[in-house]
Amino acid sequence: MMRLLKFLQPFFTANVGWFAVLAALGLTAVGIAAIDTATATDGLSALAKKQAVFVVVALGGMVLFALVHHRLMVPMAYPLLLVAMVLLVIILLPFMPREIVPVRNGARRWFDLQIALVQPSELAKIAYILALACYLRYRDNFRSLRGLLFPLVATFVPMGLILVEPDLGTAMLLLPIFFAMMIAAGAKLKHIIMIVLIGVMLVPALYPLLRPHQKRRIDAMIAQLAGDASEQDRAGFQGHRARMLVGAGGEVGHTPNYAKALIRFNGLPEPHNDMVFAVICTRWGLAGGAVVMLLYLILLGSGLAAAALNKDPFARLVAVGVVAVIFTQMTVNIGMTIGLLPITGMTLPFVSYGGSSLVTNFAMVGLILNVAVRRPIIMAEPSFEYGGRSRSHVQRGIGPGA
Repeated sequence: MMRLLKFLQPFFTANVGWFAVLAALGLTAVGIAAIDTATATDGLSALAKKQAVFVVVALGGMVLFALVHHRLMVPMAYPLLLVAMVLLVIILLPFMPREIVPVRNGARRWFDLQIALVQPSELAKIAYILALACYLRYRDNFRSLRGLLFPLVATFVPMGLILVEPDLGTAMLLLPIFFAMMIAAGAKLKHIIMIVLIGVMLVPALYPLLRPHQKRRIDAMIAQLAGDASEQDRAGFQGHRARMLVGAGGEVGHTPNYAKALIRFNGLPEPHNDMVFAVICTRWGLAGGAVVMLLYLILLGSGLAAAALNKDPFARLVAVGVVAVIFTQMTVNIGMTIGLLPITGMTLPFVSYGGSSLVTNFAMVGLILNVAVRRPIIMAEPSFEYGGRSRSHVQRGIGPGA
């Protein structure tokens, strides 16, 4: 018992990780209320009840990822990524029965476990963060352009599998994770900028490879930004309705019944999922949207603070990767809701309906808490610093603090 209490003692002390937990719980509570607003006719909706059940499972995942010391995750990182890749391949096999791998709107993204749908791409996000952190933790060869090639190619493999599902939004998440973790580990900024510029120049060449509905969404966004309303009742319908409802909420929103009526009679597609931020703004107005943004800022700030305070390179990179994926998802979802980005099907972390995504998000919060409660290891090998100073630099007497 004494050993158990000693093990758990760091979790009962104040640390920045608990701010991330509280922010995540606040976002989840807002999400359940928004899901109920979007789907209920009388009383608490069935989807809101299911989301509340998912929260219990998600909290269990958070506890697991918080309790297992991050040092023990290092040998598990590559095998976990391999498992995620195998699952991504299996889900794409054309002979898989639809009872196991359902096809929805032409997409093969889930395993049907009867009690819930499990999305392997969600597992792939965590596995990718752990594997990339494991690879980068004591290296500095990525400070050359050639050294960036292997992790970049390793990024494109899971990206390609997820794109084939197709799931453009989740696939694109891996690139911001890659860039954020590379910069945190000390990759040269000029190399990162060069890769980004090459990617931007290749975007027009990739356009013909997109599926027809993806092209229509991009065309609709461009038309909307140009003031052309011709797509508002076709490919731009979802985005147009979302913007109308965001504006309809005003400063403080509307009563529950009036907000439900607005959402129902405007025919907003996916109000409990992709477009949940529009529901929040309809129900609670600009004030509600601002509160959600503040909770995200608290969560993201906590993750970055946990990374800065922990000197273990693997732990620091994991926290940075988690912050990158949550920040990117939040930015893309809100951006597409207010018309600044094309509709990609990206969910709003902790808020949108979905068991797999909620469990994954709380598991990532568990990783932040894990990093925050672990004190620096005595006699540990030197870590990199966020300016490019690596272990090998210290050993050679190069850089500040050497």
